[in-house]
Amino acid sequence: MFPKEKHVTNYQKVTELLKTKADLQARLKLLPYDGTPEIKHQGSSKYLYIRKRVLGRQTSTYVGPYNDELYNILLKNARDAHEIKKSIRHIEKELSLLEYVEGELSQEVLKNMDFARANMKSSIYDQAILEGVATTFPQTETIIENGKVNNMTPTDIQKILNLKHSWEFILDKDVILSQSNYFLLCHIAKLVNEGFFFDGGRIRGLPVSIGGCNYIPSIPREQDVIDDILHILQEEKESIDIAIDLCLYCMKTQVFLDGNKRAAVIFANHYLISHGKGILVIPENFVPEFKKLLVEFYEGANIEIISSFLKKNCWKKVH
Repeated sequence: MFPKEKHVTNYQKVTELLKTKADLQARLKLLPYDGTPEIKHQGSSKYLYIRKRVLGRQTSTYVGPYNDELYNILLKNARDAHEIKKSIRHIEKELSLLEYVEGELSQEVLKNMDFARANMKSSIYDQAILEGVATTFPQTETIIENGKVNNMTPTDIQKILNLKHSWEFILDKDVILSQSNYFLLCHIAKLVNEGFFFDGGRIRGLPVSIGGCNYIPSIPREQDVIDDILHILQEEKESIDIAIDLCLYCMKTQVFLDGNKRAAVIFANHYLISHGKGILVIPENFVPEFKKLLVEFYEGANIEIISSFLKKNCWKKVH
């Protein structure tokens, strides 16, 4: 993927550019309309369409009857899409100057990415329940599909949307090709904490406590976290065991001020999916037992107890 002689500084630049590119591509997908607004007249009535070129052919898609508000939305979408595509092209030029060569994904990894996408709504719902978000699966599904729901707090809705953006980020082709390292973890945490902290991906510099638990995590040192994650990645274990170790390490270390469980699960899934080995999510019906085992693990219980639980009950494999 990268030339062997490439300097570490260039590697970090490439990694950051790929993260930014994936974010921009996710934003582009979230735009409800992609194309140039077009007004068509039929008798005394006016109708709005979106015009765009697809596979070299000009297409026109009906949006709705004309009104100023909708027309302005379409104009803004067109401007936003233009700026995002311009930024993506700029990043691709920078990647080329850094001699980045795009790798190829194996059929096994591609199959896992499809599997993760097919299960994304249920994975987000299960993660939301783990975080104590007051939601139902239909409500979660509606939020993910950019719909409106009643009887939910803005905070809970934001958490679900952040999970959606985080999953979309790790399922980007360029991101899947990237290493599951500390820098990727920080970016996932930033997405998970979007709207709650100015920089939710920054390593914690303040003490924290965990409710219902006597364990008090020490303030982490960045180099220690980098080294610990690298050590876990280099262990001679099955991919699922490494993914679980990454997940539990991030949770127990409490790397960030908030969102550690959410970031840890998505980080572990990046590793697992990139190795073509399924996904790891705590199902709703196993959340109480997992929380109990997690507290025991925090307070000194052998890691094998909670690891075995996760491997048996929370690992979904592609068949």
